[in-house]
Amino acid sequence: MTICSIVENISTDKPAIFRKKVLDWYDAHRRILPWRALKGEYPDPYRVWLSEVMLQQTTVQAVIKYFLKFTERWPDVHALAKADNDDVMSNWAGLGYYARARNLHKCAKIISNDYDGIFPSDQAALQKLPGIGDYTSAAIASIAFDNPANVVDGNVERVMARYHACRIAVPEGKKALKEYASLYADGFIKRTGDYAQALMDLGATICTPKSPACSLCPLNESCLGYAQGMPEIYPLRAPKKERPKRYGYVYHVTNVQGDVLIHKRLEKGLLGGMYGFPTSEWLEDEGGVEHLSLSENRIEWDANNTNITHVFTHFHLTLTLFSYVILDKRNIPLDYEWIDKAELQKLGIPTVFKKALKKFG
Repeated sequence: MTICSIVENISTDKPAIFRKKVLDWYDAHRRILPWRALKGEYPDPYRVWLSEVMLQQTTVQAVIKYFLKFTERWPDVHALAKADNDDVMSNWAGLGYYARARNLHKCAKIISNDYDGIFPSDQAALQKLPGIGDYTSAAIASIAFDNPANVVDGNVERVMARYHACRIAVPEGKKALKEYASLYADGFIKRTGDYAQALMDLGATICTPKSPACSLCPLNESCLGYAQGMPEIYPLRAPKKERPKRYGYVYHVTNVQGDVLIHKRLEKGLLGGMYGFPTSEWLEDEGGVEHLSLSENRIEWDANNTNITHVFTHFHLTLTLFSYVILDKRNIPLDYEWIDKAELQKLGIPTVFKKALKKFG
C-alpha cells in the first residue's frame, strides 16, 4: 500500500486537467532565466545540468551570477573539464555546499572524456555520474531531453502539499508529496520539461512560502488548502531540532614581509578543496579546543577579542579570531602557502572566511 492510498484528498482534478491548467499558466507567465531555453529553442543539456547542480539547496537569485560567471568562463562541458580544479573551486566560493563543485568538475571530465561531451538522457545513467541524484537526474532528463520524469523540488512539494492539504509533516511527508506529484507526471509524455518547469515556477512565484498569491493561481478552484482558507500552513513541518554548536579558532598569520598564510583544506569533508585561513579543529566542547601549531618561530599571537559565527547545514559554528607573525616563513606545513596581501582580496574563499577577513581588516 502506498502512502497516497492511505492519505485523504488524493486528487481533486483529473491529471490531464491539472496539467493543462499549469501549462496554460506557464505559457503566459514563465520566468526568463539564463539557463532556460526560450520558447521554440532546444535546451542545452550542459546549461541545464550546470544550473540544476548549482540550484541544489540554493536560491535562483543566488545562483544567477555564478551561472553567468561559469558559462562565460567555461561555455561547454569540454571547457569545464579542462579547467584547473583550484580555478573551479575558487569561482564557486561563496555558493556553499562545496562537494557540489568537486563533483561538478569530476562529472564534467567524465562527460567530456567518456561520453564525448554528450550527456546521457536516461535517469539511471545520469544517476551513475558524480553529484547527480534522484531529483537532479529527473530534472535533467525532463528539462534537457523532454523525457518523462517526476521532478519534485521544494517548490513542487509546496504546491502538492497545499493542493491536497497533506496532513503528513515534512520531512516524513516528502514521500507522500512525491507520490502526489507522480499522479500528474506518470504517463505524461508531451512537454514534460515545460511541465516540470511550470510547477517549479508556480511554486516560486505564486504558491510562495509566505503570503501566496492564491487569487492568481490557476489551481485555486480545486486547491484544498485554499478552500480551507489557510494554504500557508502547508506543508506541515515537524519541530526543528536545534543545531549542534561547534567552536574553534581562526588565525590571521603573516610574515615580516606582510604576506598572509592560506590553508588549502583537504579534498574530502566540509569546505573540501577550498582555500581559507588556518583554523583549529572545530569541536562541540568549547573548552577542549587547542591552538593550531604552525611555527615556534613567531611573535606571540594577538587575541582579537572578536568572534564570528556561521551557520552550516548541520551545525552552528563560532570561531574566535587570533593574529600573529611568523618570523621565518620557510618552515610551514604542507597544504599551507603564503599569498600577497593584495592577492588575498582576489582569492575565492568560502563565506565563513570572508567574515573573518572583514574582522581582521
